[in-house]
Amino acid sequence: MKALVCEHFGPPEELVFTDAATPEPGAGEILIEAQFCGLNFPDSLIIQNKYQMKPPLPFSPGGEVAGKIIKLGPGVQNFRVGDRVAALTNWGAFAACVVASAAQTTLVPDSMDLATASAFTLAYGTSHHALVQRAQLRAGESILILGAAGGVGLAAVEIAKALGAHVIAAASSAEKLALVQAHGADELVNYATDDLKSTMKTLTHGRGVDVVFDPVGDILADPAFRSIGWGGRYLVVGFAGGKIPSLPLNLPLVKGAAIVGVFWGDFVARSPELHAQNMSELYAWHAAGKLKPLISARFPLPQGGDAIRWMMDRKAVGKIVIEI
Repeated sequence: MKALVCEHFGPPEELVFTDAATPEPGAGEILIEAQFCGLNFPDSLIIQNKYQMKPPLPFSPGGEVAGKIIKLGPGVQNFRVGDRVAALTNWGAFAACVVASAAQTTLVPDSMDLATASAFTLAYGTSHHALVQRAQLRAGESILILGAAGGVGLAAVEIAKALGAHVIAAASSAEKLALVQAHGADELVNYATDDLKSTMKTLTHGRGVDVVFDPVGDILADPAFRSIGWGGRYLVVGFAGGKIPSLPLNLPLVKGAAIVGVFWGDFVARSPELHAQNMSELYAWHAAGKLKPLISARFPLPQGGDAIRWMMDRKAVGKIVIEI
């Protein structure tokens, strides 16, 4: 089969498009004929040996895939050959065929095409878990979403609105803010031109927000946390800004606030039944028109390295998909 392979750790330009052996599904696994692969920020880290998961070389990046099942491993009972599915793979999805755990695979409803499915699971699954299980966001509460035009951020905007929250979306350009407003954000902050802390104080009339959703980290973490209200919840989702920040621990003390980690991949592995329930709710919201995933660019598999570079250079809004 054809695959885009990381033969040594380094930049995306050094990935190699080549022939690779077709994998075999083991117990509890399925083999998927990949049609689309969703691109995510960890894909840029894993090829540079900067991610918490470190696959042995050589390997293909790509952590989520949509396609059709072509083979079942021993013990798999809830799927059939030919089923349209979306799956999490951690890596390996930049290839014509990929093995996935049946526990981390969901049936794609007829209401969703496979390109959308490949861009849906990780972004929307992460944001749903963050807002529902970790933040316990309630209708009427307020939330600040950083990096709101990215895949996870835009999903968080739509999910927070579906939950009845008041959404303040923050991004780095007027174009990105126009996009998030079109996806339901109530108020906007341009943190490239405006002081985040003072702008948030004005928007919330000094009260602060109930929840901060932060997939960016870096220099935005401190002013974002200082924008949280009493009893707030600060969701640590990722560090797309590059630097892992530090926060003075007196801040959560005086605000009675909680710093809440969101490790969605481990949640899926530990709680597959709850993950399946979350995905069922998300698929239903999509069918009802509440969620409108944005695919801003598509790249063919041989140009997967260009797609990763595009994402690393922050040219992407919404999601990028790889056409296998």
